[in-house]
Amino acid sequence: MVDTTLDIQEVWKRYKATRDRPTRNTLMEHYLPIVRYTADRISAKLPNEVDVDDLISAGIFGLVDAIEAFDLSRGVKFETYCSPRIRGAILDELRTMDWVPRLVRSRAHKLESVTKILKAELGRLPSDDEIAARLAISRGELDKLIKDANAVSLVSLSRRFYDADSSREMEEIDIIEDRRVEDPTRELQRRDLYQLIMKSLTRVERIILILYYCEEMTMKEIGATLDLSESRVSQMHSSILARLLQQMNRRGQLQYDR
Repeated sequence: MVDTTLDIQEVWKRYKATRDRPTRNTLMEHYLPIVRYTADRISAKLPNEVDVDDLISAGIFGLVDAIEAFDLSRGVKFETYCSPRIRGAILDELRTMDWVPRLVRSRAHKLESVTKILKAELGRLPSDDEIAARLAISRGELDKLIKDANAVSLVSLSRRFYDADSSREMEEIDIIEDRRVEDPTRELQRRDLYQLIMKSLTRVERIILILYYCEEMTMKEIGATLDLSESRVSQMHSSILARLLQQMNRRGQLQYDR
């Protein structure tokens, strides 16, 4: 049980001075809810067969790494610092796990087979209701089956196979079309604009944007992280967007005038 009277700043100072395991364990226990919260959010997007406890275990390793590397002198809240590390550790674990069991694969193949049969019979793509009726399952069960099937379709980019045409071994990444290639001039312009915008923001304003758009935290959660009220965070967020929009319009007008 976490001691609610605990002065976490004093615990941090003691740990950085001693690096002893009991103090580190106190920090881990205090911040464990962040690991659980992150694991729950990620598992909500995965098939039910994925054990959330496995995600929590992976997240704990990320929490330990964050505790070891955290610099008190930077003036950043640990909650803000550790969240990306915890999330990254969980995602890394998912990449190394064969977390799609045989039963899920079997159901996914059955879904694909039924969809092809109905398409041939109807001369068009079948609706979800038609697929559910053929499988004799409810729409809710079909939605879960589709979700599981999407998980089966994930492919490792390092998976190797033999190419008969070129008589050599290849990896999936060798044949995937890179649709992210853009005009390098546009990329440079975007980078310049990003740097210009970020320079105009304060540290707190940058953190608000990162937590809201990258970490998908709510205004209330951001307020709790930054010791601000929910209404204050919302007000700052609106002000930031209005100011950035003005800067972008002004920059666009200058380029037009040239």
